[in-house]
Amino acid sequence: MSLSAVMGISLSGMQAQQTRLAATANNIANVSTPGYNRLETKFSSVEGGGVRASVEPSGGAISAEASNVDLTTEILSVMTAETAFKANAAVWETGADMWDMLKTIVRD
Repeated sequence: MSLSAVMGISLSGMQAQQTRLAATANNIANVSTPGYNRLETKFSSVEGGGVRASVEPSGGAISAEASNVDLTTEILSVMTAETAFKANAAVWETGADMWDMLKTIVRD
């Protein structure tokens, strides 16, 4: 696997977590909206490496009087997205450092 492929995979991971965080923020903003159906983020692998995120309404029961958003679940989702984003960012930074080192070796 090439260095650029590894960096591309980590970039797709960061983008997927950004999508997850946007859906979670929307859920938190609508916690008090009657009839709101929370959004769920689904992840799927991409051929050649990486991940893709899609957002769709949950299959949970909704009522006209309240939303089906649980703040505990949403806060956990924020924390998980943060951890996953940091892990992908660390891979990206390591790849960038390796790329810089390779450029230095080629110049010398």
